Amino acid sequence: MGIKKIVDKVKEEINVLKGDESKDKLYQNEQDYPDVASARTAFEESKKKLFNVNLWSNLEGINSTFELYDDRGRKTTAEVPETGYYLKITLPGAEVENWVQVNNIKTTENMAEFTVQPSSKPNPPADEEEVTEHFFTDEATSTFRVEVQDTKLIGSEIGKNEYINNQGEESGDRSMLNTLIAEGGWAGFQGLQWDKLTSYLVHQEEASAE
Repeated sequence: MGIKKIVDKVKEEINVLKGDESKDKLYQNEQDYPDVASARTAFEESKKKLFNVNLWSNLEGINSTFELYDDRGRKTTAEVPETGYYLKITLPGAEVENWVQVNNIKTTENMAEFTVQPSSKPNPPADEEEVTEHFFTDEATSTFRVEVQDTKLIGSEIGKNEYINNQGEESGDRSMLNTLIAEGGWAGFQGLQWDKLTSYLVHQEEASAE
């Protein structure tokens, strides 16, 4: 890498830290099957894993806690979220709540996905300022997807517009904390978390056990 590219990269990281630049990320795992029929059977199971968000907390090893809430802010055991539902994510070793809201759900013959974006806590107390309770701003989105292509099953996490939530009123009193989480704990853990999840969605743990 040349000097100019290094300088440009440093400038980009500084702007990311300041919340002026965003990052897009893609994490993906695949699983091949011997025929189309078995791939489609696996796809149907993948859809169940994708939408049953509460079970994501049970992944082995170091893992975040995922808790689904309905559109009125009540914890739910629903196996399929709806648009407007909330997801509370607690990173391992941190008691800070991070909230996202489901803003889109899509299913086709060969694909299923849902998209979330950072949000305020559902039903905050009247005397509590409403801020985005997440280390990314509400412009960020995460799309969780499973799809089947002939005999191949693909699981993806697609992150877009990941601006650090450390500017203005949206960050409330979490500006420094959000920076530390986004560029500290989460930056090092993000790849592990979404690799673990997408592997789970395409049943790689079952294949390795056979």
